Amino acid sequence: MALGSAIGTGLFYGSADAIKAAGPIVLLAYIVAGAAVFIVMRALGEMAVRNPVAGAFSDYATRYLGRYLGFTTGWTYVFCMLVVSIADVTAVSVYMGLWFPNAPQWIWAAAVVLLIAGINTRHVKVFGEMEFWMSIIKVGAVIAMILGGIAILIFGMSVPGEATPGLHNLFDHGGLAPNGWMGILACLTMVVFSFGGIETIAVTAGEANDPHTAIPRAVNSVPIRILLFYVLALGVIMTLVPWNHMSSDTSPFVQIFATLGIPAAQHILNIVVLTAAISAINANSYGAGRMLFGMAHLGQSPRAFTRTTGKGVPWAAALLMMCALTVGVVLNFLMPESAFAVVASVGAFAITWLWCMVLLSHTAMRIKLRREGVPKEGLEFPVPLWPITPIFAGSFLVLVIVLMAWFPNTRVSLIAGAVWIALISVIYVVTTWLKRRQSQ
Repeated sequence: MALGSAIGTGLFYGSADAIKAAGPIVLLAYIVAGAAVFIVMRALGEMAVRNPVAGAFSDYATRYLGRYLGFTTGWTYVFCMLVVSIADVTAVSVYMGLWFPNAPQWIWAAAVVLLIAGINTRHVKVFGEMEFWMSIIKVGAVIAMILGGIAILIFGMSVPGEATPGLHNLFDHGGLAPNGWMGILACLTMVVFSFGGIETIAVTAGEANDPHTAIPRAVNSVPIRILLFYVLALGVIMTLVPWNHMSSDTSPFVQIFATLGIPAAQHILNIVVLTAAISAINANSYGAGRMLFGMAHLGQSPRAFTRTTGKGVPWAAALLMMCALTVGVVLNFLMPESAFAVVASVGAFAITWLWCMVLLSHTAMRIKLRREGVPKEGLEFPVPLWPITPIFAGSFLVLVIVLMAWFPNTRVSLIAGAVWIALISVIYVVTTWLKRRQSQ
């Protein structure tokens, strides 16, 4: 499920903006960010193995940081998944433009929301089966694209387009870092956004048959996923087509085949990236719905979210997500050309803030366990090189937040994030006061 959530629009569509900002050196940004993400996932995995619950983030934050941060963390995760899903809805609309350039984007946005609504009301086994096959399609396509690209490079195969494939494309157009350090820093927000959703690993822990085995296996596969699906895939793309030929109008995975003069493959890849976006919306909606379900049992969201269908589907939470996704339809109607960039920048703040809370919760848990006399050797799935690695990951996330404020095009994400935290804090204070008054 986490694979479906993480390998989606951030990679297939958003990576074009990251490439344009930094050039080929963007690969280094993905490696550094990926290392930080892995540490965050190890911290989350350690807590999830110790306490596998459906409300993962809010439960851990409530337990180790207090009710306020538990409340804000849970709702920020729901907000994050909603924003990421809206970005995916927007991407679907853009992808459909390849075949229907004159059709308004909002029509496709509305269609995909209705499709996801149908999928989310199915039994969790049906839901998981569909997600499995959609993930197989997009993972298989990325691997096939990588192997095909490597074959073109190794055997010097000629292509009918204008581009001349080769490693020289990484150096001939301004060098590895054509936009300097500022370009590298500018791409980090989009790079972080592309990893959003991988934390769904912890949310699925409550429904895993054997979380003590499944979670470590899933978390430890994160580095190879990052190297294969992000670093190697984008590296192959930039050797086939010069980085400065990339456009943010469509997926770079589709663009390379158009540039190389292989139109049939272009359409096949467009089907794949469509599947990837729908898969990511599917997984993110699942994660947000289960989070609301878990928070309802903690008294941090309305009791209505505890209601499930006879098939075990939390229908009230799923209904809220579907209603919220209609925001994506409205955005695609009002501002079709800039909808993705706006939503992605806001999503990057939510993801970064959420991961910071994971690291803080993990640190608080370690301190609590030490006070209780629990030896480090007694931990089933400990973070390696603690506390050095969490300090590195935390410092990286703080840098990303600072960069959001530094660059004008991402400053809106920090403003929107601050407004969100203020709003959810006011809601927490009001609901806490009402509960105390009712209990008196």
